[in-house]
Amino acid sequence: MQIGFVLFPKLTQLDLTGPAEVFYRVPGASVHLLWKTIEPVSSDRGMSILPTMRFADCTALDLICVPGGPGQIDLMDDKETLNFLSRIAPSCQLVTSVCTGSLVLAAAGLLNGYRATCHWSSIDQLRLLGAIPTAERVVKDRNRVTGAGVTSGIDFALTVVADLFGEQTAQEIQLQMEYDPEPPFRAGSPRSAPEAVVEAMREKIAPFIARRRAATERAAFNLRSKV
Repeated sequence: MQIGFVLFPKLTQLDLTGPAEVFYRVPGASVHLLWKTIEPVSSDRGMSILPTMRFADCTALDLICVPGGPGQIDLMDDKETLNFLSRIAPSCQLVTSVCTGSLVLAAAGLLNGYRATCHWSSIDQLRLLGAIPTAERVVKDRNRVTGAGVTSGIDFALTVVADLFGEQTAQEIQLQMEYDPEPPFRAGSPRSAPEAVVEAMREKIAPFIARRRAATERAAFNLRSKV
């Protein structure tokens, strides 16, 4: 099983490292961290991660996954990354994402007509790119599998492992990782968080979400231009 994650500057590292930790534990699986070069890449919080393979050297994968994070905005206009995704996706058994990585998949034209999810703050933007926004933690539509925001990447990966290798394998990995969340607050989603918390967070991130929407609108225009 050849699994590739797109690694890019200013990604949210848990979008990648959460599901990667699951996939690294799959017997016989090989996980590749893909970028244009093999120079270290800095996450949005300053953690450096080392790519293991260049786009140019990647010829086929069983699964491709695009994580999200602030750097996703730049990827929406990055022809080299979008062209790589368009090239590699047809060879993949599964085309996947975590968080706002789904916007990048959609910008590459890979989610048109597919149900997909995203971080709660930006899920509505999927519609601009031809996807069908679906507010669930993990969404499967044919061979597209998308996870919602950040921590959902672990749930996404366990879901994929269960589908491909059986529930017992997924459960064994979950037990190895002691993934047994009991968060101290019910504040992890707009559906459960106190209204005051949701409104405060929306206000704080509004300027950034406006930047992301502008990038999504440009990507939508580019997609229409190709038709």
